[in-house]
Amino acid sequence: MTGGISITPEQVLQFTGPTEDFLCPITANTYNIEFYRFTISDAESHKVLFDVERSSDDYESIENVALLPVEVQRSMRTINYRFPPSMLYRKTISAKLVFGINGDKPVPNFRMIERHYFRNTLIKSFDFNFGFCIPRSTNTWESIYDMPELTEEWKQAIVQGANEMVSDSFYFVDGKLVMHNKAIYAYNAPEVDYGV
Repeated sequence: MTGGISITPEQVLQFTGPTEDFLCPITANTYNIEFYRFTISDAESHKVLFDVERSSDDYESIENVALLPVEVQRSMRTINYRFPPSMLYRKTISAKLVFGINGDKPVPNFRMIERHYFRNTLIKSFDFNFGFCIPRSTNTWESIYDMPELTEEWKQAIVQGANEMVSDSFYFVDGKLVMHNKAIYAYNAPEVDYGV
């Protein structure tokens, strides 16, 4: 953790590699923002490639999670994706997120910056503004974006370098970092599982 150092959106947009640690404690999420469902689809065929859903009842309180061992907290803040190699050849992807604001405070200027790296090289950077979210609300956000253009050599290296593709997701409220999650990607899943 950064020990009280304020991290700004401008700073994370300059990062050239993944962070070694989380840049804010789990208790920074004073708005009780929770993610319920995340779906990734091929924007052209509408084929669902990834879908994970959690009930609000599955969430421990932030206060309880903060009492867990650091390694347990790290695992709760890291998601592992496994896609087939063909994912790297898709042109456009649709991402849909359902999230809840379970606190009593409004969430102004909710923003996510996500940085994807392979072997410490920036592959893609996303900057999404969710806008204003009212307290005690469930919200749905969807975006269609282009996959990064990679050479065949890069694609093969990514497939062979399972778990070397990583990302940092930074969530800001009015410019203040309130959440930081990580993801690890492997592109070695069987194609048959995805109906490709």
